[in-house]
Amino acid sequence: MGNLTIITEFLLIDISSSQELQILKGLLFLIIYLGAVAGNLLTILVIVTDSHLHFPMYFFIGNLSFIDVCFISVIVPKSFVNSLTGSKSISLKECAAQIFLYTFFAAAELAFLVVMSYDRYIAICHPLHYELTVTPHACAQAAVGSWTSGLLYSAPHVITMFRFPFTKSNVIHQYFCEAPQILRISSPEVQFFESVLMPVSAGFVLACFTLMFMSYIKIFSSVLQIRSVRARHKALSTCTPQLAILLLFVISALIAALSPIANTSSLKNFLTAVSYTILPPLINPLIYSLRNREINSAFGRIYKRYFWLKKRVLLD
Repeated sequence: MGNLTIITEFLLIDISSSQELQILKGLLFLIIYLGAVAGNLLTILVIVTDSHLHFPMYFFIGNLSFIDVCFISVIVPKSFVNSLTGSKSISLKECAAQIFLYTFFAAAELAFLVVMSYDRYIAICHPLHYELTVTPHACAQAAVGSWTSGLLYSAPHVITMFRFPFTKSNVIHQYFCEAPQILRISSPEVQFFESVLMPVSAGFVLACFTLMFMSYIKIFSSVLQIRSVRARHKALSTCTPQLAILLLFVISALIAALSPIANTSSLKNFLTAVSYTILPPLINPLIYSLRNREINSAFGRIYKRYFWLKKRVLLD
């Protein structure tokens, strides 16, 4: 035991060791990060300030946008700073915080996606019961339940992973502290406890995916029976992009979790991680905001209000 070295710092080894490529990747990540944060914060601003959007669907979209801002902020800034400075290190505490936060926000987002699919199911399949079912109290309960499920999902994993010291290696073959990579260098005790927790985690993800899949099946079945082509197109254009981003998020995360843990950096693992950590927060504002007629109208009202006030101030 006296010859063992307790690891207090990890090295994030990316797909390329070239400093020029690292800087290019860092700048690309910065552009994506600024775009994702700006899009999501603008969505939150519009939903909060425009009374026309104070409805359940937009309440859930606002929560989803807030989660996306937090989720991408946990991972990208540290990677960006490391790329520009040439540093590859991340402390043990930073790594633990990173894993806890991104698993927390990922689980909460998955729970909110379940709630949003059920919201669309009630709105499309049972429109007459919508106001009686999706009440403000029910929305608050759904939000609290989603945030709580994220906490209950992430806390046991982080407590288990960092319960024992690391002595094998301090090399992580990814641009952030990815949970499978931490397990690769963990002690046998941690790997055993995680093998017990994994079926529970898989059951949570499977239950969420099943509920969403059933909701969308019923939605599409009802939509195909609508005679109005315009109404059918509106319903499909609302639900299809949501289902697409859901599949991207869930499938890429499952590939990362269930694939054999890589002992070296690879482009495949890098792109898989990007698919579930960076792309969803960037794409969600495009799906839920720019393609939404009501939110676009709210953008127009806010712009006219701001432009009118600015014009009045200049005239005065």
